[in-house]
Amino acid sequence: MNIPVLIAAIITSLAFLAHTFVGNKEALSTSPQRIAEAPSEKVKQNWLQSMGAFQMVTVDLLLLSVVLFVIALTNLIAFEKPLTFVLSGLFLLWGLAWLLQLLLLTKNRKHYLLLSQWAFWLICAVLLYFGAQSM
Repeated sequence: MNIPVLIAAIITSLAFLAHTFVGNKEALSTSPQRIAEAPSEKVKQNWLQSMGAFQMVTVDLLLLSVVLFVIALTNLIAFEKPLTFVLSGLFLLWGLAWLLQLLLLTKNRKHYLLLSQWAFWLICAVLLYFGAQSM
């Protein structure tokens, strides 16, 4: 059993649940029909596109949770060490992308705390890195 990878799997599963139930509710609350009486077709299209991207993250979190639990608890994947390093890099890039987005889109420091998904990605990146090193 790989404890750092198991912790990352649990955190990712919790993120999946939060994303599915809380995040979905929040994302749906931004529907153009709820905000404006007559939103333009372009606004509706942009919102639909953002909702599609949001649901892609839901799928990513679910699949990542499953893969991380398999890596942590079994020996089913022959290339688990390089895969774990790759996933660590992926989480790192997602965390940095989130921080860069905040840096570019807001000057309000409060958003770094309120929108702290970057911390989730970076913590999991570190856990996966150390988990891969112990394989």
